[in-house]
Amino acid sequence: MPYLTDARKIQAKIAEYSQAQILWIDTEVADYKSRNPRLSLIQVLDNPQDMSGSDICLLDVLEQPDIIEEFITQIMLNPEIEKVFHNASYDLKLLGNKKAKNVTCTLEIAKTIPYYLLPLPNYQLKTLAAVLCNFHNIDKQEQTSDWGKRPLAEEQIDYAYLDCIYLAQVHLKLLELQAKINPDPTTEDLVLLGARYTEVEQQSQIINSELEHLQERIKKAMQAQNVSETSYCKLTSYQRQTVKVAFAELVRLVETQGINLDFPITLTQKMQKDLGENLEQLSVDVDETTAWRLTAKKPDGDNS
Repeated sequence: MPYLTDARKIQAKIAEYSQAQILWIDTEVADYKSRNPRLSLIQVLDNPQDMSGSDICLLDVLEQPDIIEEFITQIMLNPEIEKVFHNASYDLKLLGNKKAKNVTCTLEIAKTIPYYLLPLPNYQLKTLAAVLCNFHNIDKQEQTSDWGKRPLAEEQIDYAYLDCIYLAQVHLKLLELQAKINPDPTTEDLVLLGARYTEVEQQSQIINSELEHLQERIKKAMQAQNVSETSYCKLTSYQRQTVKVAFAELVRLVETQGINLDFPITLTQKMQKDLGENLEQLSVDVDETTAWRLTAKKPDGDNS
């Protein structure tokens, strides 16, 4: 696990990384809550199979703006190199921002995985690493430590390189899940899919029915007992307000006051019927889309 502070050694490493196809990258930021956050470390891994951290390089770039700019130019702006981050929008603020090319974010990938395959309370890297990769007892205490001080504590250095290991392993697992949920539709087994769909659809009807029933019972009980919060749920009230006006009155107001209120109106089938032949006098835009509806078939003999 090289920890580089010398500018020339860091530049040599950046040149080496500029030839890579994919890099897993993390950063540590000093004064991250202030208006002037400073990039402290850039952690880079180019071998996702490395579980020891020996291939991870910590680039100490604190107060080295020229080195940071070189990293941005050679790595972040290079479209040939895939850069993998977790919560990439945070790191990119100090690493090229919107100019960065070919960036992959494991946070965004995780959000695309259906909840039934990845039922998580949150999408933090710590949570993903524990659930997907069985990394437990992850200590995030050093995350909020002072990354602007030098020398760095040994605990800070250990924390910095471990995040790259978690990131790479989480990324590989997420790619596996992506492949699972996006198989080739031309080779799907429709019999198996249909059977599973029918099974889940029946289960969901029962679960949704019970869920709605329980919600109503709990709301009524909490109101009757004057309880606003329990260890399981919280009851809050809110007022809904709907403002309505006669269309003809709105038209008169717009015309008399010269109000610029020009916007397209979606004509429902009833409105089109009420307009009748008058519809031909309007300059209408027709958007046509094809929608598909899947309907579960009732079992044979079910006459209900």
